[in-house]
Amino acid sequence: MNRRGERASRLASCFRAGPLPPGEGGRSPGEGLAKRPHSALRATFSRREKVLAYAFPLILMLLLALPALAQDPRTIVEESQKRSNSTSQRYEGTLRVVDAKSKVSEKRWQFDRIGSHGDSKSVLRFLAPAEVKGVALLVINHPDRSSDQWMWTPAIARERRIALQDRSTRFFGTDFSFEDLEERDTDQFDFKLLGDQTIDGAVCWKIESQPKKTKISQYTHSYVWIRKDNYVVAQIENYKKTVLVRKAKYTDIQRVQNLWTAQTIEMTDVSRDSRTILKIEKLQYNLPMRDEDFTLQAIQR
Repeated sequence: MNRRGERASRLASCFRAGPLPPGEGGRSPGEGLAKRPHSALRATFSRREKVLAYAFPLILMLLLALPALAQDPRTIVEESQKRSNSTSQRYEGTLRVVDAKSKVSEKRWQFDRIGSHGDSKSVLRFLAPAEVKGVALLVINHPDRSSDQWMWTPAIARERRIALQDRSTRFFGTDFSFEDLEERDTDQFDFKLLGDQTIDGAVCWKIESQPKKTKISQYTHSYVWIRKDNYVVAQIENYKKTVLVRKAKYTDIQRVQNLWTAQTIEMTDVSRDSRTILKIEKLQYNLPMRDEDFTLQAIQR
């Protein structure tokens, strides 16, 4: 074969074999760029491995801590209160009291509140029936101790401070005690998460709360169920040692001014086998109110 034939044969064989792979005489894209020495590459990977070795345990700890934070009972209760927080509140309530013999009596009151959880003032005033109309209860809540309470009875023009030892008595023939009408500030209780439980079709956290020494209460402990979907309280059971004293159920939950609120509260006095159903109507939040309307002098007007 002459030189021209040999050249053509070599050219044809190159096309049949295709381009040479990198490392076997061929050039990879960017091969013309300067290559790092092997020692530099080893140092780079070594630094990355050290960073990952230190960072991975920290990241893992954070990821493991997130569920624990979400399951902290105090955090859950505080979030529940935060989501229901408002500068003021007003509603009219209709109460149906059903005794052990199924006899029903009705009352009606107006409730006003100013301030946030644990540092608020409220006035509850009966509107009907005639024999209790005008009777008012002033509650001044404190973040570090039990509330102060005064009751005004216009029929006898008498004001009375509700002593701590009297807070367990019924409030004017209802199944709510005087203590049940004050707010539960989280700083005055210790909490323990007991697990999950379904109440009225909603999955809830079940939390045990115990009053601290600075909090005087008729109840030694309570169980509180808080819904996971909207953080609304679904149920409360109040105990004196091992005896269930009162039970409150919160139903007909609606969104009012962007705040999820139970429109019906049913309080049961277990020992009396009686219950009071409170229907909340004309509910409004964040109304302009004045501090001077939440005083002993104001409720006597």
